[in-house]
Amino acid sequence: MYDKVFAIFGTVMVFFYLGLAVFLLTTDLFEIDRALRIVLSVPLFIYALYRFFVSYEKIRESFFSKDEDEK
Repeated sequence: MYDKVFAIFGTVMVFFYLGLAVFLLTTDLFEIDRALRIVLSVPLFIYALYRFFVSYEKIRESFFSKDEDEK
């Protein structure tokens, strides 16, 4: 049960990290140098990609695999 909740939460966090990276790159809300924006956004993109693949595996495992208990 909790595996499914954590898998969905991980997917939501992927969108959060991607949104934050895009927000940092495109906003004029902060007076941050363009190079610093890129330095902050690229790790967020990379981490979002990593979390995407981890979440994909968790979702596949939690929702689409047959457990021994659920026969």
